[in-house]
Amino acid sequence: MESSLTDTQKKTDPSTGRKLNGAEVILEILKEENVTTIFGYPGGAVIPIYDALYDYKDSIRHILVRHEQGAIHAAQGFSRSSQNTGVVLATSGPGATNLMTGLADAMIDSTPLVCLTGQVYASLLGTDAFQEVDVLNMTMPVTKWNCQVTDARDLPKVLAKAFYVAKSGRPGPVLIDITKNAQLQEIDFEGYEPCEFVRSYLPKPKIRPEYLVKAAELINSAQKPFVLFGQGVILGKAEEEFKKFIEKAGIPCAATALGLGAVSTDHPLYVGMLGMHGHYAPNKLTNECDVLIAVGMRFDDRVTGKLDQYAKQAKIVHLDIDLAEIDKNVKADIPVLGDCKETLPLLTDLLKENNHQEWLGQFIKLQHDEQTEVIEKELNPDSDELTMGEVLKYLNEITQGDHIICTDVGQHQMIACRYAQFKNSKRNVTSGGLGTMGFGLPSAMGAKVANPDQHVFCIAGDGGFQMNIQELGTIAQFNIGVKIIVLNNSFLGMVRQWQELFHDKRYSFVDITSPDFPAVGKAYGIKGKQVSERKELKSALEEMINSEGAYLLEVKVSKENNVFPMVPQGCSISEIRLK
Repeated sequence: MESSLTDTQKKTDPSTGRKLNGAEVILEILKEENVTTIFGYPGGAVIPIYDALYDYKDSIRHILVRHEQGAIHAAQGFSRSSQNTGVVLATSGPGATNLMTGLADAMIDSTPLVCLTGQVYASLLGTDAFQEVDVLNMTMPVTKWNCQVTDARDLPKVLAKAFYVAKSGRPGPVLIDITKNAQLQEIDFEGYEPCEFVRSYLPKPKIRPEYLVKAAELINSAQKPFVLFGQGVILGKAEEEFKKFIEKAGIPCAATALGLGAVSTDHPLYVGMLGMHGHYAPNKLTNECDVLIAVGMRFDDRVTGKLDQYAKQAKIVHLDIDLAEIDKNVKADIPVLGDCKETLPLLTDLLKENNHQEWLGQFIKLQHDEQTEVIEKELNPDSDELTMGEVLKYLNEITQGDHIICTDVGQHQMIACRYAQFKNSKRNVTSGGLGTMGFGLPSAMGAKVANPDQHVFCIAGDGGFQMNIQELGTIAQFNIGVKIIVLNNSFLGMVRQWQELFHDKRYSFVDITSPDFPAVGKAYGIKGKQVSERKELKSALEEMINSEGAYLLEVKVSKENNVFPMVPQGCSISEIRLK
């Protein structure tokens, strides 16, 4: 039977017993890991992989980006909006170094990625060869694990470990650096066995029932309990378990920016977003609750404000999968280690049916204050100038919250997180911990590739949008139907806001000149429009949404509009300002 097979079939089918080179082994393994999409950019050190990819075009789609940073942010958007691990392919030297920002972003936001970089021949390592850099030492601080492969025989085990480490426990990015000789080397490929265990690596800590009992006793006796939840609920696929937990105990809950969507934003127990530009009530009342329950969040400084004045009156229960987060910023009275998909049901079983209507009423009262002082003015302004919030208001009306929103970083990001409706999980894709400008467009590109039947919006500012504007070329070439909204205030808005409020309006290098964005889109073959009048806004949004394929809508908004509420840096969250 073997003699009847073509050379190509013999070459790519491990069951024939024929030898495969390292590049072909890599692609066979990617198929076994159910990888359907790679975001990448070719170069000399990965030519063997791209040569092999030529024969895998029917099973693995390669998206040719315009910059490696675009590749890794696209893979982040792909991963964050789906159940898949994003895969990136880049060459050596500058190809690898261009991944650094995305790796750091994925590391701090716990995004599972497998990044494959080419490397010079093993014999040239350490010689300062053309496009050689020490990728392992450079990326060690910003990866969950990294490894260099110089022998093709090591590829199956290394790649199996890479996928396991990237997506298990607290997820994160993994980088595998593969020398060119290993890509060309032929080996006997005996098939692929996924990794399910790595010695000394415990992705799920052992659950200790005694701490669950203590936590339940504390929650059951609380008069003013408050739940803070983060992306850990989403990463743990524990949305339903979390909902049952808060509903049984009747506890108000608030989200971090990355936790948005784990509970629908219209749930009666959901009281808003935490953080520097979060909602007034949850920030203010954090310092009045008696028991604070943190689920899958890390007490980031943007959430806590001044740590020595954060929730000092409360007993702290902290549920997390990562031991490193316990007591890192806020001392936990009761730590509950474990996967929240497992710990939440166990804790819920120990809780009494309860409600805290009087306590919830305090949130509702403060929500009314914010509605009057901030929200109404943002969504229904009495000035002629458009606000960013108006765009989100109409977007909610048109889509009914059935959308994926990928934001860049800045004022527009906080406006989107504050005002967008999220009915489901994995619908808010934003750069949280690193705050990476340029994240929005490529991440939306990746999210749309992962969710072709879903409305996917990139919401960007005029500054951040220009940092990876070249990815319009990728969107055009691969017909990726992203709807792009550029909120243009002709400023680097968030920096300008700080300069206005804390530096006497000394606007130092924040006034930015931008091109005609729809004209740039048109040059790539992408339809678009610019609006500056309120009467045009809703119809322009409807036209964008109903348009076939990608669309770029530029909205000229007020130049000096600020995002409130705001907790000034270095202040207690109790000092949150409404204006």
